[in-house]
Parts: sequence; C-alpha cells; structure tokens
Amino acid sequence: MNLDDVPRPDTRTAHAALEVVTAYCSPALVNHCVRAYVWAASYGVLHRIGFDAELLYVSAMLHDMGLVTEFDSHTVAFEEVGGHVAWLFGAGAGWPVERRGRAAEIVVRHMGGEVDPAEDPEGHLLRLATGLDVAGRGADGWPPDLRAETVRRIPRLSFVEEFLPLFEDQARRKPGCAAAVAVQSGMAGRMAANVLDARE
Repeated sequence: MNLDDVPRPDTRTAHAALEVVTAYCSPALVNHCVRAYVWAASYGVLHRIGFDAELLYVSAMLHDMGLVTEFDSHTVAFEEVGGHVAWLFGAGAGWPVERRGRAAEIVVRHMGGEVDPAEDPEGHLLRLATGLDVAGRGADGWPPDLRAETVRRIPRLSFVEEFLPLFEDQARRKPGCAAAVAVQSGMAGRMAANVLDARE
C-alpha cells in the first residue's frame, strides 16, 4: 500500500474541513491533521476495519482545534472544545444531529482510552492515528514504506517543537485534563523518540 491508495473523501464538506484547519492552524499542525487521517484510513484498509471516510476525515481535520488560540478554553479540555467545534461545523454543513454528534464523539475519544472498533470504528482509528503521529505508538501497525512516504510527502515540519508546548500549556491551566496526564506520564520523551522522526 502507498499513500495514493489511501481513500480520500471528495466532498464539499471534506474540502471545507481542510479549509477550516488551514485557516486557523500552523502548517505543522495542518500536516499533523492530514497525516492523522492518512494513518487512520490506511490502518482501516490494512486491517479491514470499515469506516465512513468523510466522517473520519472531518474529525481528523478538526480534532485539535481546541488547541488554537481562537478556540482555546481556560476551563474545558481541548478535546471537548474540538468536539463542540466539530458539532458546529457539522451543523453548518447540513449534517443531521446524529452525524454531528458522532463527529464530536470521535474527536473527544481520540484523547481517551481504548475505543472498540465494532462500536466506533472512526473513533478507534483516529485514536490509533494520533498516537502514532504524536508519540510513535503502535508504529508496527503500518508498513515502514508507507510511514516513510507519508512523512516525506506530508512533512512534520516543526510539529514537535510546536505541539509539546501546547500540551504543556493545557496541562498547566487544566491540571485534571487528559493533556496533563499525557505530559505527566512522559509525553516529551515519547515524542523525542518517535520513529517517524528517526533519521536514516
């Protein structure tokens, strides 16, 4: 499997989600969101997990919106904020309430515990994908050639340098949130050792 084999939704809503993340996020964070979709969708294909490509794509694009200044909350965890953004985005896209709720749920669950793929395949896939992109978790679930091609074509830029301080800031202001747990459990070390950043 290569990057061009990854299914991508060609819908107005998917294109609009990419426009939103591009308008509000740095190039490094945009690329993170795009890679998150690639990792999620490719894992689904490789491991025969059926998924709704548009729903997964929109959720991947919006999953970190709670980290950016315009949407950051001093009281609400960033993934919960992202869930609200996804719900509102879905409303603007004309999605029914149930589909908006699914997008919000997927975004929130990417920072939680294990997600049952039978119950929520998109939530399961996004959680795995973000774990790989941020900390290299479960890298063996993707072929090395696909990992290398994806990072080459959708570069990481200054992702580590930008993303870790964002999480540390969340942890300082919201000590009970999932970001704080991640920071306290050694996120910096895991990011530094991410196989995606390994040099040949």
